[in-house]
Amino acid sequence: MNKPKAKFSFLYRNGLTIVFLSLFFVTLIAQALTGWKQHNQDLNENSVTSVDFGTYLQSGHFISATFENFESEFLQMSMYVLMTISLRQIGSAESKKLDEPEEVDREPKISPDAPWPVRKGGWILVLYRNSLSICFGILFFFSWGMHLYGSWQNNNVEQVAKHLPKETITAYLGKPEFWFETFQNWQSEFLSVAAIVFFTIYLRQKGSPESKPVDAPDMETGK
Repeated sequence: MNKPKAKFSFLYRNGLTIVFLSLFFVTLIAQALTGWKQHNQDLNENSVTSVDFGTYLQSGHFISATFENFESEFLQMSMYVLMTISLRQIGSAESKKLDEPEEVDREPKISPDAPWPVRKGGWILVLYRNSLSICFGILFFFSWGMHLYGSWQNNNVEQVAKHLPKETITAYLGKPEFWFETFQNWQSEFLSVAAIVFFTIYLRQKGSPESKPVDAPDMETGK
C-alpha cells in the first residue's frame, strides 16, 4: 500500500492542515474576544447589563457572526466542487481540459489500495463517489440554519433592549436584515471563485498546485 515515506515528519506531511487549523483557532478566539467587547458596548448603550464571556459564546451575536462566515465558505466549496464537474474555462488552472479525458472522470477500479467503499461497491460506493459535495452541502445547510438561529436570537435581544416584543423565527425570516447578511457573504464567495478561475489563465505562482507551470501557454487549460 502507498504510505508516506518515514523520512517525512508528521508536521511536514500534514503542514497545510495544521497551519490553517491553527490560524482558524487563533482568529476565532480573536473574533470571540473582540465580538464580546463590541456586544457589551452595544448592550450598555441600550442600558442593558453586560454579559460574561461564557454567556457571550452562547449568544445569538456570536453564533450568527461565526456561522454566517462558515455558511459562505461551505457554499463556495460545494458550488466549486459541483460546477467544475461539467463547466469549463479555457486557459484556467482550475478547469478540466476542454476536450481530453480527465483522471478524475474515470470509473473507480477495485484494488488492494482502493478505499474501503470502492471495494465494497453498491450504494456505499454511490455515496462515496459523491461524498465531497454531500459533505460540503450538509455543512452549508447546517451553517445556514445556525446563522439564522443566531441572527434571530440577537434580533430578539435588540428588540427587548428597545422595549419591543420578541419576534418568531418565521417573522424574522421575512425581514430584510437576515437576507442582507446572507447575500453580502454569498456574493463575495462567488466573486473570489470567479477571480481564481480567471486569474490563473494569465498569472502564475511557481510551486503552487493552484497555478499552471510558469512556462505554460495562457490558453493551456488545466494544470
